[in-house]
Amino acid sequence: MSIDPDRRYEPIDAPEAPTLPNPEATEHGYRGYEPVHPRWGVRDFVRKLFAPAIALGFLIVKYGAILLKFKVVATGASMLVSIGAYAWIWGLPFAIGFVVLIFIHEIGHVIELRRQGVPASAPLFIPFLGAVIGMKELPDDAWKEARVALAGPILGSVGAAAFWIAGEASGSELLVALGFVGFFLNLFNLIPIVPLDGGRAVAALHPVLWFVGLVMMVGLVVVSFNPLLLLIVFIGGLDLWRRWRGRGQAGDYYRLPTWQRVTVGVVYLGLAAVLGLAMSATYVERDF
Repeated sequence: MSIDPDRRYEPIDAPEAPTLPNPEATEHGYRGYEPVHPRWGVRDFVRKLFAPAIALGFLIVKYGAILLKFKVVATGASMLVSIGAYAWIWGLPFAIGFVVLIFIHEIGHVIELRRQGVPASAPLFIPFLGAVIGMKELPDDAWKEARVALAGPILGSVGAAAFWIAGEASGSELLVALGFVGFFLNLFNLIPIVPLDGGRAVAALHPVLWFVGLVMMVGLVVVSFNPLLLLIVFIGGLDLWRRWRGRGQAGDYYRLPTWQRVTVGVVYLGLAAVLGLAMSATYVERDF
C-alpha cells in the first residue's frame, strides 16, 4: 500500500454512542448537578460512631428479658459485674480468683439442695455482698438444713486448698493469698448467725447458739467497724427474733436424734479448726 504525500487526509469520525435517557433530565432541562463529596460533619461522625451502640442497646432492651430467663446468662452476667467491682479495688487477677472462690462455695449449697430434691436457683452474685441462692422451700428439718449450710464451706474449703496447692507448686504468692482468703471466707461464714451458714448449721444443735453468734458479730463491729458487718448484725437480729418466736410452732423441725446433733457438732467444730490452721499456713506477709 502506497501513501500519497500530497493528499490531504481527514480524520474519520467515530460513530456516535447511542443516547440513553438521563434520569436527571426533566421537561425543563437538567437538574442541577452537584459532585459527590464525603461528608465529615460532626453530626454525621457522631451518628456513625454511635449507631452500632444504639443498635446493640435496642437489641438488649428487646431481648434482654428473654436472655435473663436463662440461669447461666444471669449467673455469668452477675459474675462479670462482681469481677469488675472487685478489680476496681484489688486488680483483675485477684478479683477473678475471689469470685471463683465464692462460686465454688455457693455450688456446694446448690449440689446439696438438689440432692435433697429442694428446687434451687443458680448463684446470683452481688458485688461486695457475695452471692445468693434462691430456694422455693426450706429443707424438711434442721438436720437437712445443716447439711445444706455446711456443704458450702466444705466445698469452698476444697476450692481454697486447690488454690493453695497450685500456688505452692508454681511459686505464686497470688494463688497462695487467694487460698488464704478462701479459708477466711469459709471460716467467717461459720459464725453462728443467720444469714451466714453457721447460723443455719447450729440450728441443729440448739437455737440458743444464735445469740452467741449475734454477740460475736456485734463484737466484730465494735472492734473493726464495717458496713457489711453492721448489715449482717441487722439482718441476723431480725431473723433471730423471727425464728426464736416461731420455734414453738415449728413442730419437729428442731427435734433431732442425738447422733444427728453430734454429727453436725463434730463437722462444724472440726471444719472451723481446720480452716483456722489453713489460714495460719497460707498467710502471706509480702505484697503480691
